[in-house]
Amino acid sequence: MTSTTTNDMLRLYGAAASGSVAVEAVLTLLDIPFKLIEGETWSSDAARDLVGERNPLRQVPTLLLPGGETLTESAAILIHLADSHPDAGLSPALSDPLRGQFLRWMFFVSSAIYSLHWIKPDVSRIGASQSARDDVVNAVHERIAFCWRNMDAQLTPSTYLLGDTLSVLDIYVAVVSRFGPWRERFYAEAPKMTAAIRRVDHEPRLKALWEQRFPHDS
Repeated sequence: MTSTTTNDMLRLYGAAASGSVAVEAVLTLLDIPFKLIEGETWSSDAARDLVGERNPLRQVPTLLLPGGETLTESAAILIHLADSHPDAGLSPALSDPLRGQFLRWMFFVSSAIYSLHWIKPDVSRIGASQSARDDVVNAVHERIAFCWRNMDAQLTPSTYLLGDTLSVLDIYVAVVSRFGPWRERFYAEAPKMTAAIRRVDHEPRLKALWEQRFPHDS
């Protein structure tokens, strides 16, 4: 039997309570060993420099494949992992009628919702003064709520968001909906999606991960 060395492993730059937890969750479901490199980029220059060695944008998640290739962008990483392990059923196949909507909503969550959180730590990134930070963050949260509401209006969830099979879309929404304006607002804006996402919260295979990396109360 050949042992797995660190160089053979996936290496994930991530941080607790961040988007990288979605990647950690998918790797857990796939039972893939990985080395987690902590990089809380919003809190220290050291973390930003560490992640910057592999991702010039200095953002998590950043995934290093065993061959040395770097993957960034949470939606791309999740889709890559799911598509690379089709037997797990975490993404609709290319021939599946659900594939188009799967891609649509994966990139919607990434571009219309998750990306807005980049503004909040430093509102000068969009030309706003620090004195306006509270107003800017409130506006960001209102926009996110609007986007969840529109996504909910256009989906007809079953057991999960796209039917009866758990997908990386469910994992992605379960993580991103824990960011501001937080789950209470998500439940109010997305009542049709709520049951599916709560089901992901209580997925037995992810219980320990949620508790360690992104605990929640509701």
